[in-house]
Amino acid sequence: MSERMHSGYAALVGRPNVGKSTLLNRLLGQKMAITSHKPQTTRHRILGVRTDDKGQVVYIDTPGIHQRGGKAMNRYLNRTAHTTLMDVDLAVFVCQALAWHEEDEQVLKAIKQAGVPAIAAVNKIDTVKPREKLLPYLAELGQRHDFIEVVPVSAKEGVQVDTLDHLVLKHLPEGDLIFPEDQITDRPERFFAAEILREQIIRRYHKELPYVVTVEIEKFEEEAGRYVIGAVIWVERESQRGILLGHQGKAMKEAASAARRNMAEFFDTRVHLDVWIKVKKSWSSDEASLAQLGYSE
Repeated sequence: MSERMHSGYAALVGRPNVGKSTLLNRLLGQKMAITSHKPQTTRHRILGVRTDDKGQVVYIDTPGIHQRGGKAMNRYLNRTAHTTLMDVDLAVFVCQALAWHEEDEQVLKAIKQAGVPAIAAVNKIDTVKPREKLLPYLAELGQRHDFIEVVPVSAKEGVQVDTLDHLVLKHLPEGDLIFPEDQITDRPERFFAAEILREQIIRRYHKELPYVVTVEIEKFEEEAGRYVIGAVIWVERESQRGILLGHQGKAMKEAASAARRNMAEFFDTRVHLDVWIKVKKSWSSDEASLAQLGYSE
């Protein structure tokens, strides 16, 4: 008798900056989510599908659950993560080795409230030397919640990520594939174009600027064997527009050029990219502006 297939949804949840997006990319074997060292880089639910002959895991990367900030954007990020937990078969609680914060406790509380089974993925074990220093932390973590598995991993180095993936699939319900086996996400190409440009801004500009920047794709067309993309970068004040542009527009040209190269690699085709910077006052504090710019569930 052949082995039954397992299929289902698994949410990657955790506080900001524990490596959820890096882990998603490693699990899928390709870049699906943008990454940076700055908190709150992930702003949307990002769905990535991994299929093999044993079944299908639909991983969902979520924004980091956090306590900081009372803006509409902060509320949206937390709401997105919390509602995702209500719709999945399994939670993968991503935490950082040897670290525990109030926000980790907040994530754990959300998992308990959702009543969803959870696997703990203890990330960044590559920073722990010697590895035995992990043992008390793992024991303490096991006391915090009745996890069905606790797996030490390094998303950055790929350590034990295959083991985590195997255990996630094992604990999903039996069933047929949810998505066609060649599908890897439910997001359209223009979504990834916006994220690739936003990633360059996050990585190149410091302090608070990345948190008041969003990207909207106004044009995405295929012409003469290439993608022609028109992007608007929205900021909240005219002074922020000046910072983005830099002297004689040099900083923005460099960011746009890097984004275009990354888009060409991601889409596997030539890309022409035009970028404009526009001001929408206090967009991150306004629910209506957020929805207009694509921040809706």
